[in-house]
Amino acid sequence: MKKIYYLKTCDTCKRILKQIKNIDQFQLQDIKEESVTVKQVEEMYKLAGSYEKLFSKRAKLYKEMGLKDENLTENDFKRYILEHYTFLARPVIIYNEDIFVGNSPKTIETMLQKVNN
Repeated sequence: MKKIYYLKTCDTCKRILKQIKNIDQFQLQDIKEESVTVKQVEEMYKLAGSYEKLFSKRAKLYKEMGLKDENLTENDFKRYILEHYTFLARPVIIYNEDIFVGNSPKTIETMLQKVNN
């Protein structure tokens, strides 16, 4: 599977997508326009190993809702990701059996080496 979950209004996501040579081979899903499903989140979980890895602690809602002061469980992370798109770390790039979550320079560098070769 080659799939990218992203936000088309996010400049960081757009910059990263431009760096992928064969972007037309990927199925793109704007998570604001088309919410992620339970099945999709569970597929991401299988590759990532935890819902917390998929969760964005940089989301404005995370602070506004006071979630940073709570002891969240894996089920909590899953529930919040399904409730609101902003809680999914972006982008999530699935390339065959590999998953790349978020936009840290190291993650993006590793992903680009894999998908652009």
